Amino acid sequence: MLHAFVLVDAVPARIAGLAEELAEVPGITEVFSVAGGVADLIAIARVRHHDELVDVVTKRVAALDGIESTTTLVAFQAYSRHDLEAIWDIGPA
Repeated sequence: MLHAFVLVDAVPARIAGLAEELAEVPGITEVFSVAGGVADLIAIARVRHHDELVDVVTKRVAALDGIESTTTLVAFQAYSRHDLEAIWDIGPA
């Protein structure tokens, strides 16, 4: 399974509507509205092959009205919460 994070810059008046539309795109499993200046929305894409990711991002996501630009970050490895806790655990104080 290929996971990617699609950072979306959008027309401000379309952010809420786009979030709902993005959530309906096949291959997009979650959509978050975010603050911090990096993006307006972050969509999580989960597909089986790179070719499917190309289709999701360039044909489906980027074609939605109100999207100004996208940046796609492909995940190399996923860490569970348990794994992250183990990384930062320094043992008893």
